[in-house]
Amino acid sequence: MEDQNQTAVTEFLFLGLSGHLYQQIALFVILLFVYLVTLGSNLGMITLIGIDPRLHTPMYFFLSHLSFVDLCSCSCVAPKMLCDIFAKKRSISFMGCAAQMFFFGLFVATECFLLASMAYDRYTAICKPLLYTLIMSQRVCVQLVIGPYAVALISTMTHTTLTFCLPFCGPNVINHFFCDISPLLSLACADTWINKLVLFTLAGAIGVLSGLIIMISYVCILVAILRIQTADGRRKAFSTCSSHLAVVSILYGTLFFIYVRPSSRSSSEISKVISLFYTVLTPMLNPLIYSLRNKEVKNSFSRKELCSIFCNSLNGKRI
Repeated sequence: MEDQNQTAVTEFLFLGLSGHLYQQIALFVILLFVYLVTLGSNLGMITLIGIDPRLHTPMYFFLSHLSFVDLCSCSCVAPKMLCDIFAKKRSISFMGCAAQMFFFGLFVATECFLLASMAYDRYTAICKPLLYTLIMSQRVCVQLVIGPYAVALISTMTHTTLTFCLPFCGPNVINHFFCDISPLLSLACADTWINKLVLFTLAGAIGVLSGLIIMISYVCILVAILRIQTADGRRKAFSTCSSHLAVVSILYGTLFFIYVRPSSRSSSEISKVISLFYTVLTPMLNPLIYSLRNKEVKNSFSRKELCSIFCNSLNGKRI
C-alpha cells in the first residue's frame, strides 16, 4: 500500500521549444531581449507611478498592480526557459514543477480579475464622473485589488492540489517548456476526468465572470461615449479605454485558446507557440501599450518631468 501511494516520478523533463542549434540561438537572443524589456518596462511603470504624485489615482493604482502581476508571471517561466534552451537535460524537480505551476497560475488568474477591476474603474470614471471620487475611494480600490488575488489563490490552490495528488509513475517527459496543467495531466497514472472537469469549470468561470464584468462595463461606456456632444470629448473617452481593451483582447484570446478549447494531439506545437505568447510577450506588451497610448504616462517618462519629480522629492525631504 505504501508503494502504491508514493509517487515514482521525482523530476520532470521538458521537451522545450526546439532542438536545432540555430533556432536555439535565435530563441535565446529574442527571449532574453523580451524578458529584459519586460523587467525594465514593468519596473519602470511601478516606479513611475510610485514617485509621481499626479499618477496617484485609482486608474494608475490598478495599473501598478497589473505591472507587478505581469512582472511576476513572466519571471515564473522566462528564467528557467532561458536556462533550458541550451541545456542537455531540461529538468525540474517535482516540487519545483508544483511551485512553478502554482505561482504562474496565481498571477495569470489575478490578472484576469484585475482587468475586470480596471474596467469597472473606467466605467465609473466615464459614466459617473461626478461620483467617481466618492465611489472609487481608497478602501474600494484596495478591495478591488485584494479580491482578484483571493479568488486566484483559491482557484490555483485547487488546481495545484488536485494535479499533484495524482500518481506520476512515468513517463516524466512534458511536451512543453514549463509546468502547465494540461501537459501534466497527460502524464498521470490515473483517470484525470475530474481534474479536466474542474479545470474547464474554474477556467470557464474565471473567464466568463471577469469577461462579463468587462463586457458590461464597456457596453455602458460605449453608450455614454455616444451621448457625448463634441468629437474631441468622444476621442478622449475612447483613448482612455483603447489601451485597456487591447490588453484584454490579447490576454483573453490566448487564454481561451489554451484552456477552454477542446484539446487535440495535433495542436501541441501550436499550443506551445500560443503559450509562449501569453507567458512572455503579453507581460512585455502591457506596459508598452499603456505608456505609448497614455499622455500622462508619456509626459512622466520624459526626462524633464522625472528630474522635476526627483528634485521635488528631495526638497520635500529637506523640509
